[in-house]
Amino acid sequence: MPTIVKTRIVKIGNSQGVRIPKIFLEQSALGEEVELALEAEQIVIRSAHSVRQGWEAAFQAMNEQGDDGLLDGDSLLPTAWDEEEWE
Repeated sequence: MPTIVKTRIVKIGNSQGVRIPKIFLEQSALGEEVELALEAEQIVIRSAHSVRQGWEAAFQAMNEQGDDGLLDGDSLLPTAWDEEEWE
């Protein structure tokens, strides 16, 4: 059976918040930064993930499959600016 704790919504400056019991924080392993999501009339709190999480593995898989080449290929020809101005 899940642990249920009643708490109150409290005023924090111009916002409102909920105090999360220490035991919940310890068992959930939430980090310093969290995401809030509204799902079916419930507020879900979960650890925030890096926007680039999983990119390294995805790029490695692309490399292994030979799918990491430039999409433009040789279609990008240098311009006068590239040849004269670029340093």
